[in-house]
Amino acid sequence: MSALAILHVDDEPDIREVAAFSLDLDPDLSLTSADSGEAALGLLEAGLRPDVILLDVMMPRLDGPGTLARLRQLPGLERTPVIFMTARVQASERDRYIELGAIGVITKPFDPMTLAGQVRDLLAGSAA
Repeated sequence: MSALAILHVDDEPDIREVAAFSLDLDPDLSLTSADSGEAALGLLEAGLRPDVILLDVMMPRLDGPGTLARLRQLPGLERTPVIFMTARVQASERDRYIELGAIGVITKPFDPMTLAGQVRDLLAGSAA
């Protein structure tokens, strides 16, 4: 079984660091991090093909929903699972993120001990 490739996009260095530490606990995950929507799109345009993208909602310049809309236009990424990560999790907002095409939403602050499991659970649910 090959490692599950994750692209994590967040403008906050502390959150990227905690997510990297958290996801490194799972030996079957491989992580690439980006500090902005633009940086993520650059990696994807250069050929990165993650199995799932963890996408912060609130980022300067290009936010999560804007990044999602742009990455959906890239060949081969039309169906890549995206999970939004946000502190804003009212039901209406969560519904909007799902309508935009996300397979789920992980609430910030997330539990570092369960982050990999949450990602796997959302992926399993979306595949079913």
